[in-house]
Amino acid sequence: MRLNRPTFAARRGRSAGRRTPAFAAAVVAAALALTATACGPSEDTAGGTPSASAPSADDKITIPDDLKDRLKEHGIDLDKWKNGEWKNWDKETWLREAKDYVNPIIEDLWDPDRMRDAEQPDQPVEEEDISGDEGVTDPTPQPVEAQAVKAPYHDNVAEAGKVFFDGPQGSMVCSATVVKDPANPGKSNLVWTAGHCVHAGKEGGWFRNIAFVPSYNNDAKSAAEQRKPTKEEIAPFGVWWGDWAQTSEQWISQGAATGGQGAPYDFAVIHVTPEKGSTGKSLEETVGSALPVEFNASAAPKISSMTATGYPAAPPFDGERMFQCEDRPGRLSLKADQPTMYRIGCTMTGGSSGGGWVAAGKDGKPALVSNTSIGPVTAGWLAGPRLGPEAKGIYDAVSEKFAGR
Repeated sequence: MRLNRPTFAARRGRSAGRRTPAFAAAVVAAALALTATACGPSEDTAGGTPSASAPSADDKITIPDDLKDRLKEHGIDLDKWKNGEWKNWDKETWLREAKDYVNPIIEDLWDPDRMRDAEQPDQPVEEEDISGDEGVTDPTPQPVEAQAVKAPYHDNVAEAGKVFFDGPQGSMVCSATVVKDPANPGKSNLVWTAGHCVHAGKEGGWFRNIAFVPSYNNDAKSAAEQRKPTKEEIAPFGVWWGDWAQTSEQWISQGAATGGQGAPYDFAVIHVTPEKGSTGKSLEETVGSALPVEFNASAAPKISSMTATGYPAAPPFDGERMFQCEDRPGRLSLKADQPTMYRIGCTMTGGSSGGGWVAAGKDGKPALVSNTSIGPVTAGWLAGPRLGPEAKGIYDAVSEKFAGR
């Protein structure tokens, strides 16, 4: 594997001329992250997240002089910055403090075997976690049996795909949707997923090696049928790496792997770029489709039906095939002081997280109105956030950042 085209991005955009403390933190964090990635984990441990403990003397990070010089050009003297505290640098601490997103492309990291072995992130919720506020939480819906999407997937749900990433427990997988980009009509590189598919929430930081594969396993072959598939068979429309991601401040400060904490704000937008370099085509042009995002859909006439799409990976599913559930949404309240979520009956399991929920928009055409966030330990239903002003703010910010690009 080789480190290719490192991409650095501070989570909150700032102009190059404004060297604020947060900007400095982002630049230093990016530099340190690149140094650690380039000389750090082996192939077997590349998916893990470094320990929160300080590095040992043997693991001491040394920054090349030319990189120091480039930082000085930005007005950052590492020997003076934070009193030289960078020498005791801990990756998770700095990345979290800088609110930085660092995701250098590692070409061919996500090969068919690694994709297949990725596991679903935990997001179970127990019934006692639900507030049950009268008039806010509707009765638990009846389970709706997930239906397999007809292959080839690109002919039926061209916008859907899988997100792969590395976290503390190893390689993980979620589902995601290609969405339209207002700043780049017809040429979107935006992907919508769940916040917990890009960031660990209050106990962690940004995940690593985030990549999106549209129409994953397009021919719907089971794990047993695949044997030794080529990358072209598993990823017929390529692997697209996230060069920027944003999720809500609420997810970052409240989100947790279990119990539904932060779930009403569990959404994220990823801007992607092709692994093999520019082909002159955007993601939307490559797959031939992207969904509009409809915010405050609950303010529209009552939604009679929503369809959730995803790649469930926990038993009895194997994560290799795409499924859908269609149901009339009810309401779910986890905390009385937080937004009410949508809930539908569905037997999809972990791995379907982040998958898009589609309903008829105000113009009557399909639109993304939510994403899978949580489900019970026993399966049977799924819940997704209502996309309000926080979600629109993230969407608009990512779109504006890449306007004209």
